[in-house]
Amino acid sequence: MTQTTPPGWHADPGYSGIGPRQERWWDGSRWTDQLRIPPAAVRRRRIRIGAGIAVGIVVLAAVGGGAYLLGDDSGDRTESSATSPSPAPSDNPDRPGAPGGEDGEEGGSGQNPGGQVPTEEGYATDLASGISIPVPDGWTGQSGPVGAGVTTGEYTCPGDESQKCVRGGVFSAPAQALKNAATTAKAAAEKDIKANSEESYGEEIYGGITSHQQLKSEAVTVAGQKGYLVRWKVVTKNGDDGYVQSLAFPSPNIKDMIVLVRSGFDVNAKAPKLSVMDDISKGIKAATGTGSGSGQTA
Repeated sequence: MTQTTPPGWHADPGYSGIGPRQERWWDGSRWTDQLRIPPAAVRRRRIRIGAGIAVGIVVLAAVGGGAYLLGDDSGDRTESSATSPSPAPSDNPDRPGAPGGEDGEEGGSGQNPGGQVPTEEGYATDLASGISIPVPDGWTGQSGPVGAGVTTGEYTCPGDESQKCVRGGVFSAPAQALKNAATTAKAAAEKDIKANSEESYGEEIYGGITSHQQLKSEAVTVAGQKGYLVRWKVVTKNGDDGYVQSLAFPSPNIKDMIVLVRSGFDVNAKAPKLSVMDDISKGIKAATGTGSGSGQTA
């Protein structure tokens, strides 16, 4: 790469030949440490986007039970790799980490070639948010450079037999990745709950939500930070009703970042008990090995 080349994403000159090809950001004079999966490659792996948690190479969406893990066309679920936290999304879609990214896709993931998201046993780590979500016994956890999730009870979606839903799921992402610009935990949670409900139990799969009942709206402490949660019980036209929760709090590791954790459990004897949602929320903690910087209290 010569210095006459304009700044932008280019094929990573340090690609080792192992794993998916990545692009590295050239700032006009040097290669930076910002990497991403090319947007075209991300689109090929995408089946359905519901919640908009499709950032880096972790592709998550809320479909039934508040959660749906997406993979490639073969149905294989993707694993993500990173060794340093991704920066918070910026307003410039051409810069690393921007949520818009090229061609409307999400931006850089702060990855390191061949590296792995620093996780620990029993937790799913959201590197960008700087948090780890506990994985209950019998659940499946997935870590990622931007976004993480835990799910249980996969089944065929009631409104679309080609899709797979889950009985319960919890997903996280930076609030900005979900197009939530609120600057306090309370405002972020209150703004997100409607979108979370519609994307978890919406028209396409469940025929839409006919009514809802607010079960909780309260301040909480999560990972040592002052957060806020809103929980609804929603009634759908088709299939199971659901419990939906939006939990927001400042990242314990990433300064000036609000994190959103979306939960959704079916109202069904085969679904996890609602108390498990509380247990998972209480068990969220600061991720290890994701850098430093204190979060801001709400």
